Amino acid sequence: MSIEETLPPKTCEIDRLITKPEDIEKALAGKKTATRRNGRYADPGEIMVLEGKRFKVERVYRQTLGDLTDEIAVQEGYNNLEEYKNSILSIHPGMPWKPQMKVWVHEFKAETE
Repeated sequence: MSIEETLPPKTCEIDRLITKPEDIEKALAGKKTATRRNGRYADPGEIMVLEGKRFKVERVYRQTLGDLTDEIAVQEGYNNLEEYKNSILSIHPGMPWKPQMKVWVHEFKAETE
């Protein structure tokens, strides 16, 4: 059985994976190579298009907020975990940052021309 077959159904479509203008700019500049969401927005191998540039989803897996590190925050386009955490909490007012909370990680890579 492949990894894709073990994933549950998507909860949203790939075109909703990255929508914030600042995140789109980070991805286009190569500074954002992953995004974390409460739901699953893409399958491995699926293509996301941002401003005409194609990105291939490489991996999709679960992770807890407690597993996040500064290195992971850099994948998200931030300088460190505290900066990433503050950004997430500003987008979702009142959301608690619980280390056991699970999120879906979507890692992607720009397609070469």
